[in-house]
Amino acid sequence: MTDRALAVVRAGALTTVQDLGRPGHAHLGVPRSGALDAPAAALVNRLVGNSPEAAVLETTLNGCAVRTRSTLTVAVGGAPCAVTVDGRPAPWGAALRVPGGALLDIGPARSGVRSYLAVSGGVAVEPVLGSRSTDLLSGLGPAPLADATVLPLGPPPRAHARVDVVPHPAPPTELVLRVTLGPRDDWFTTAAVRTFTTRAYTVSTASNRIGLRTEGPALERAVPGELPSEGMVLGAVQVPPDGRPVVFLADHPTTGGYPVIAVVHAADLPATAQAAPGTPVRFVAVRRRG
Repeated sequence: MTDRALAVVRAGALTTVQDLGRPGHAHLGVPRSGALDAPAAALVNRLVGNSPEAAVLETTLNGCAVRTRSTLTVAVGGAPCAVTVDGRPAPWGAALRVPGGALLDIGPARSGVRSYLAVSGGVAVEPVLGSRSTDLLSGLGPAPLADATVLPLGPPPRAHARVDVVPHPAPPTELVLRVTLGPRDDWFTTAAVRTFTTRAYTVSTASNRIGLRTEGPALERAVPGELPSEGMVLGAVQVPPDGRPVVFLADHPTTGGYPVIAVVHAADLPATAQAAPGTPVRFVAVRRRG
């Protein structure tokens, strides 16, 4: 068995393998998937000298712990958290050499939700449709990590990164999401559209990789009934029967029958990965469709 591997000691609440995802397969019913906080995943890959396509581990809330089988360069970023090696404090947000046989522990998020662990060479599980990402909705890719899982690693990069530390943005204290209204904003009353773009919501505890659910004022429909199922895109803001907006994230379904009142701008989506339950949310309309 190769010594280029990680053994999972503590899987955490939800730890998955993620990379850039598998875009371009929506016509087959396959979601995009990939790291929810793509900039954070890219930063830790850069720190260990990996290519942007290398797979990383994405933790949720309470981190994870792994044991190395050889000396590795690693980096932890995303949600700030305590990092230890064999119980000794280690840097977060910086490249770190971990000796073979050591226990690397990524602690609970101090703020935000998702931390990212990059390892030199990347996590080398078998790709599916060109990606190693775990997709919680379709079940494609590797299963979420479980205790005692062994993860193979790719060959180490030829050269280490030229930086030892890079700036990481702080998790949001308020989530401000710019949206383009439509395509189904006309299915809601004028008052509901005004409510959507002026009133505050909060992140719900029911949020996950499929969608960021919100709590707040319900949006009143102007058109009764439901739509035939139609295509859904990353960032679509769908409004289910309870009237509370749901922002579709990386593992979202590719079709749906509830009306989409708006679409979040792509540049604002990474922050949703780090918005903890209770975080205030504001939707800001910046332009209309057409």
